[in-house]
Amino acid sequence: MALAKTVVTVLVLALAQPGPLHAYPVPADGTAFWKLITSFGAAIYGEPSERTGELVKSFKPESGMNPEELGEYTQGDILFTNKGAANAGLGRNGLKAPSARWPGAVVPFEISYGFSNSDRQMILNAMEEYHKHTCIRFVPRRGTDYDYLYITNGNTGCWSSVGRVSGRQEVNLQSPGCLTKIGTPMHELMHAMGFMHEQNRWERDSYVTINWQHIQSGRNNNFDKADQSTTDGQGVNYDYRSVMHYSAKAFTKDGADTISARVGGGGVTMGQRDGFSRGDIKKLRAMYKCSGRTSGL
Repeated sequence: MALAKTVVTVLVLALAQPGPLHAYPVPADGTAFWKLITSFGAAIYGEPSERTGELVKSFKPESGMNPEELGEYTQGDILFTNKGAANAGLGRNGLKAPSARWPGAVVPFEISYGFSNSDRQMILNAMEEYHKHTCIRFVPRRGTDYDYLYITNGNTGCWSSVGRVSGRQEVNLQSPGCLTKIGTPMHELMHAMGFMHEQNRWERDSYVTINWQHIQSGRNNNFDKADQSTTDGQGVNYDYRSVMHYSAKAFTKDGADTISARVGGGGVTMGQRDGFSRGDIKKLRAMYKCSGRTSGL
């Protein structure tokens, strides 16, 4: 595997200060980021759901939705497990982690043995997209790495916590549903890097209309906007093409669109899971202070 051969030798990059481009800035002390996370309240904490796993098991790509939108978790796929919260010293009234960033843009990881060879390769290919377009490097975990991602495939859907938490931090990619397209593992890894969903940006009402009448009962909170004080476009416009954007039919109860674009009419595609948009790359490079050029998109 190309990635497995290359990640062992990790270059320590000299990181330059780019212009303020990130959509979800994380100050050095993480204050604004953790304010955003704690705004969700106790809903972000819990245990993986096998009921979600059953929904993902029956997922069909032609449904017009993405598998991570089937979850019972916050916004469908955001979950801080109780174990992870305890490791990080996170209380339900406030999180104490000093920063959501991975130091030096280096992310140690392990992949569980439960994946088939093809599924494992899909995950490695998703990581390779980060290597190709950013200074972020996923590296096999060493025994001395305390903070790391553990990528597993429980029958509980597609989910991740957000940002660097502490200790063993799980990312679940149920197979086959969450590994149908490369953009789904890229999406969950982008959560782990510290990013939220695009359509929850505070200024989203200028770009999309939320069709509340078509949303499943009890799922309206998945479309809540973030507070302006915790998120800021900072030069990256609202991005319909982001791999972090919901599909137009996310959480639909009747097959009708729950999200409609206000710009571009019927020519706008939302919820693609084919790979990074240009905006995604800018945000990642800005948050992790990457220097140099990206390969073209």
